[in-house]
Amino acid sequence: MPQHPPSSGLRPEDTAAVSRQLGREPRGAVAVAHRCPCGEPDVVTTLPRLPDGTPFPTLFYLTCPRATAAIGTLESSGLMRDMEARLAADPELASRYRAAHESYLADRDALDVVDEIAGISAGGMPTRVKCLHVLVAHALASGPGVNPLGDEAIEALGDWWAPMSCADRGAGTP
Repeated sequence: MPQHPPSSGLRPEDTAAVSRQLGREPRGAVAVAHRCPCGEPDVVTTLPRLPDGTPFPTLFYLTCPRATAAIGTLESSGLMRDMEARLAADPELASRYRAAHESYLADRDALDVVDEIAGISAGGMPTRVKCLHVLVAHALASGPGVNPLGDEAIEALGDWWAPMSCADRGAGTP
């Protein structure tokens, strides 16, 4: 049974920051799920059904352009292929990744149950690795130990916000 989605808990300054980061108004964003060490939002929680009625399985959406650029570099390095091969060969890793998938679904269903996306999480979970952006967003929003491959990708990113804060670079632009 669907929950009643909350109204947006984004402060006006957070909405403005995310809009600058994305180059557009955020759709269906209801909260900041994680902040960059510079203080700017870098992950927002989005509704599982966007205001226009579109089902949207991506609960945690990465907004920081510096992080997304760094993750794009990781994706092009073949890291996802390596992670997926490890998933197939390591039952413990596969079990932890499946648990991350279940956690994602439970968090999303707590906002609203959308039949069209039931059982579908994001990033290829629970058996594939197809989007590090989503896995990193999930790991940042949920904290260490929830999404093992998201945690690994964060470690591989290093300090994406360095050498200066995003705000110092012009409102979160790369």
